[in-house]
Amino acid sequence: MWYLCVFYHRLLDYRIPEFESLADLFGAFGDKRSSDFNTQDKVLQWRLPKHHHPDSPFHFVHLPYEDVARKIANRSILVKGIYELWGEGNDFEELEEAVKSYPDERKLPYLEYESTFKITVDSFGKVLSLQEQNERIQGLSYIPFKGRVNLKNPDHNFWLMETDENETNNGLPPVVKRRIFFGREIGVADRKLIPMYQLKTRNYLGPTAMDAEMAFLMANQAQAAPGKLVYDPFVGTGSILVSAAHFGAMTMGADIDIRVVRDGRGPDCNVWSNFKQYGLPMPIGLLRADNNLPPWRPGLKEVFDGIICDPPYGVRAGGRKSGGRKLLKGIVSPYTVPDDKRADHIPSTAAYTLVECVHDLLDLAARMLIMGGRLVFFYPVLREDGSVETHFPEHPCFKLVATSEQMLSSRYSRVLLTMVKTSLYTEELALAARIKHLEFRENHLKWLENGNLHSSVFSPADAESGDSKVSKESKLKYRGKYV
Repeated sequence: MWYLCVFYHRLLDYRIPEFESLADLFGAFGDKRSSDFNTQDKVLQWRLPKHHHPDSPFHFVHLPYEDVARKIANRSILVKGIYELWGEGNDFEELEEAVKSYPDERKLPYLEYESTFKITVDSFGKVLSLQEQNERIQGLSYIPFKGRVNLKNPDHNFWLMETDENETNNGLPPVVKRRIFFGREIGVADRKLIPMYQLKTRNYLGPTAMDAEMAFLMANQAQAAPGKLVYDPFVGTGSILVSAAHFGAMTMGADIDIRVVRDGRGPDCNVWSNFKQYGLPMPIGLLRADNNLPPWRPGLKEVFDGIICDPPYGVRAGGRKSGGRKLLKGIVSPYTVPDDKRADHIPSTAAYTLVECVHDLLDLAARMLIMGGRLVFFYPVLREDGSVETHFPEHPCFKLVATSEQMLSSRYSRVLLTMVKTSLYTEELALAARIKHLEFRENHLKWLENGNLHSSVFSPADAESGDSKVSKESKLKYRGKYV
C-alpha cells in the first residue's frame, strides 16, 4: 500500500537510507534469514507528489503492511510521520473531491461513534495562525466524523498538511504549485531523544564525541536491535554505543588509548558513567585494542551483528597504531614490559594513515561480522571545483548499500557508508581485498597529493583561480540541509 511519508527538513541525504534500513529491519523485504544477499535487490518504491522537488519533505512510499510503517515512523530520527492518505489536491475543492472518493471501507472504521479523534493542521514553507487553522478544520465538515474530539489522547489522529507556493528564494525546495494533503496518522517520530541525549548534558565527553542525532542515525543504519551485538573499534567516549544500547543492542568497544577506556576523568566520569546516566545496559566489554593488531584469537569469526564507528582520519584527531616510530623502523627491538610497571604502562604508538585504517577496518568487519551484518562508518571527501571524490573503499565480502553525505565546509565533507556482508570470509577473498586495497591506496594518494588530509582540508583557497565561489555554490543549500 502507498503511504505519505513526511520527513524533517534536515540531513536530506540521510533520509531515505535510514528509512530503507529500518524497513529492512522490520521485515518489509521478507525473511532476511532466507534471503540471497548477493542477488536480492532490496529497494523500496518511492514517488513524489505533483510539482514537488526531490528535496521536498513529502514523499510517497510503498510498504507491505501498516505495522511496518508504524514501526519505522516510531523509531526513525528523520521521519516526521507516516500517514494513510485519504486525499490530496491543489486546492480545498480538489481535496474534498479526493477524500469523498476514497473507499468507505477504509474510512468508516475510524469515524465510529465510540471512537475519539483529533485533527492537526500543519504547513511547510509558511506559518498558519490559529484562526487559519480553525478555518481549515471547519472546512472538513464534509467528513462524517461521529466520535468525540479528544485533544490529549485520541484514538485516531488526522492531519491536514499543505505546502506554500514557494517561488522565492527562502531556503526551501521549490514548489511550483500549492499541494494539500489529508490523512490518518500511522506513526510519528520521537524527537525527544535528541534533547535527552544531547552532548552538552553528557557526563563524559571527548573532542571527537559523535553528535546524538548522527549517532542515532548510524545505529539505525546498522539496524541495532535487541539480541544483536554491536562493536565500535574506535569507541572513544562511547557516544555511538550509547545510541545502539538505547535501541536494545548489546555493545562492545575498543580504543588504542587505555586512558580513555579504563580511566576517563575519574570513577564517576568515564565511558561506563555515560551508560549509567541514561539507565542503559553496560557494554559487555571495553578493550584496549589496536585496529591494526586486533586482539581476537586465530579462527574466531562471525561474532558481531554490526560494526559502527567514526575512524580517525586526521582532521579532528589523527589515527594511531601500536609500535612507535623507532620500533616500526627497526631501530629498536620489541620489548617486554616489566611486571611492576604494567599497571601504569602506556604503550608507544605511531601514526596510522587513513588508508591503513580503512583496510584494517574492512578486514576486521569481513572476519567478525555475521552474514548480512552491517558495517557503518564515516569516510572523508574532499571537493575540488565543485566535484566530489568518489573513490570509496571496497571489499569483495561487502556490498555498498547506502552513501549519505554531510557537507562540513566548502572543501570538505564526510560520507556515511553502509555496507552489508554478502560473502563468507576466505583466504581467496582476503587476497582479492589486498589487491583492492592497493588500487584504493593509489587513488587515495592521488587525491591527497601531499598525503595529509588535515592540510588538504584547511589549506587556503587557490588565489590564482579567481573562482573561490565555485565550490560553495556547487550544490543547492536549503535551510537545514547540511546541519
